[in-house]
Amino acid sequence: MGWLIYSKVSNKKIKILSLAVVGVLVLLFCSAYVSAFTNPTPSIKNTENIITPTSKPLERITNSPTPSFEEVKVIRVIDGDTVEIEGGQKIRYIGIDTPEVGDCYSVESTNKNKQLVEGKIIRLEKDVSETDRYGRLLRYVYIEDVFVNEILVKDGYAQVYTYPPDVKYNEKFLKAQKEARKNNSGLWSVCPSTSKPTSTLINTISTPIPTTPVQESSTAISCMYSCSSPDRDCSDFSTHAEAQSFFNCCGFTATHDPMKLDSVKVGDGVACESLP
Repeated sequence: MGWLIYSKVSNKKIKILSLAVVGVLVLLFCSAYVSAFTNPTPSIKNTENIITPTSKPLERITNSPTPSFEEVKVIRVIDGDTVEIEGGQKIRYIGIDTPEVGDCYSVESTNKNKQLVEGKIIRLEKDVSETDRYGRLLRYVYIEDVFVNEILVKDGYAQVYTYPPDVKYNEKFLKAQKEARKNNSGLWSVCPSTSKPTSTLINTISTPIPTTPVQESSTAISCMYSCSSPDRDCSDFSTHAEAQSFFNCCGFTATHDPMKLDSVKVGDGVACESLP
């Protein structure tokens, strides 16, 4: 069209103007053509791989484990191994036994327990059993980074008291008791009934050895079976450790063995040695 105008019109100014218009149009067309080749529009396929700033990797959702500890406040220390918490519930420490009220070193053990936990927030850990026969919660007790059950044994304020099935830290407690005996700590240095046993018994005794049989009352230790009747023999126990725990809990000794559990090497105070 520009060329037709140029050839038909005789006016020079119009001819020059028509040529200029044609030149501008050609320039614009060429620019658009070059741009189309150098910057192609992304295809649908390519845009699928574009990650926007808001994209997030998928996260696996898992259920959080139930906390194994609970925190409570101690309002009263009853004795060396029992406390009362807010709400009136009583806590009995697992795996240990301190002297009963009136017995040797009972005051010292109670005072030590008061020093550790009275009026403080403690953490409780459950083993297998929920409560004992008296309705007390059976728990391992911690105050900050101190394992109260263990420290009472290690410092000679308590002895190891193993009562299956709650035996999670039994080996730890036995190690602490061995150290306390070696160092004559606490009750091991002043209480006649806790004199060091012979080497034969060091690795087998895991409970206190009272001087008299434990009576089954609301204030006494709960033994596995009745200490008076019916008569028990080794077939009533699964392991030697279980039999020894009962033997010691009832206060049986090498010279006082009414159920004849010390029947292999009579007089050595070891119960049911034939059991695994």
